[in-house]
Amino acid sequence: VQLQASGGGVVQAGGSLRLSCAGSGLTFSNYCAGWFRQAPGTEREFVAAISWSGGSEITYYGNSVKGRFTISRDNAKNTVFLQMNSLKPEDTAVYSCAAAPMTRARTLGVRSPKTYDYWGQGTQVTVSS
Repeated sequence: VQLQASGGGVVQAGGSLRLSCAGSGLTFSNYCAGWFRQAPGTEREFVAAISWSGGSEITYYGNSVKGRFTISRDNAKNTVFLQMNSLKPEDTAVYSCAAAPMTRARTLGVRSPKTYDYWGQGTQVTVSS
């Protein structure tokens, strides 16, 4: 299983970026997919997750990004996206995508890094003021 994150870069405050996480060796539609971020000297922070329940897609967001970030997936491309708008300097971090079996995500919750079995390598996002 490999998760390849891309799309990071340097952007001014108020700008937008779109991160992608391409999966191989797994089918994203069968997994809960999440994005986490980590800035230097801080703990890994939950950003967003996308899952399924009862045939419906469910999205989750961290409080600090709610209303500005949107997670989505393209099953045909086996890719998960994170659209980030109205970026702030405090959004600066390394962003990593992760995948967890759906049953495990339902049991342990989507917000804990311990839920996720597979991780991408991370992509740097830098927001300048």
